[in-house]
Amino acid sequence: MEKLRAMMDFCIRHQTVLGYSIVSLLTAASEQIFSSVVFKCPCNSGNVLYGSVFLIVPAFILLLLGYMANAKMWRLLTGSCHGEERCTCSPRGTCARYCHVLVPVTARVLVAPLTWIAVALLRASFYECAASGSSLIKSLMCKDKGEECHKVLVRIPCDEKLLEKEKEKLSTEFLGLQAQSQLIGWFLIAIIMTVALISTCVSRCYSPVSYLQLKFWKIYSKKEQELFETKAKEHATRLAEINTKCFFEATDPAPFQTPSNEDWRKISFLYTFNSQEQYYSMIHKYVNTNRGNSVRFGKGHQDLPVLGFVDEANISEAGF
Repeated sequence: MEKLRAMMDFCIRHQTVLGYSIVSLLTAASEQIFSSVVFKCPCNSGNVLYGSVFLIVPAFILLLLGYMANAKMWRLLTGSCHGEERCTCSPRGTCARYCHVLVPVTARVLVAPLTWIAVALLRASFYECAASGSSLIKSLMCKDKGEECHKVLVRIPCDEKLLEKEKEKLSTEFLGLQAQSQLIGWFLIAIIMTVALISTCVSRCYSPVSYLQLKFWKIYSKKEQELFETKAKEHATRLAEINTKCFFEATDPAPFQTPSNEDWRKISFLYTFNSQEQYYSMIHKYVNTNRGNSVRFGKGHQDLPVLGFVDEANISEAGF
């Protein structure tokens, strides 16, 4: 029992890293299936298109799915184009606000697409197929070797025996094409890890709060989200029971307090940090500013890259 509890505590403490690891493993497994079962290089003039599609298009689809599954994305967009008040905002300010959100969101959703590309490059199948039909590779590998060399080049991804037979006809650089793909893959992984480490260090350096307060803040945000969902379910259930009962019994409903549209809108704003005040969420800020009616409610400056976790919600709440 103690081991199970320790394992659960470990998973909770490192849920972000574990989440990214699971996404990466699933992406790598999908690439393995595609490479082994689906991918069949045509070994003709369509090599470049076919290989490039398998390398790039799945990564692009994973990018779109990542945006669709991101709750913060939908929190930003939902209702943003409705109402005259929001249309009067300056385009420059609106663009800056969207960029503040989209940059960290894009960094998160790039995990799966970059994993696909990196794993595909390490396996080399897609790259080898695309490169064998590339005009640039042909000009390098078949210089002064005639048209027959071009025909042999596009058939090499499909016939390993042919590769052995044609070693003398092709330049030795092409024989390292698979190695080139793997080198590019490793360089891509190294660049991704370096950028991730540097961006994390920079965001922590510019954090407006200390390490332990940041840790407390994350705990608070998680607990508030859990309690909000529980209370929302209870409230929605009670309201549904009252309305259903009144419908079937043809009676008038008893007074039942529920948040107004304006109240919902206020707590749905993306979090804004103000160093002069100590609020841990929009609900916290709403409650302590006279239900959002105080002038203090609108004060703050965007610090989303550092405090983005405040507005994070469960994936199931992604807006579908």
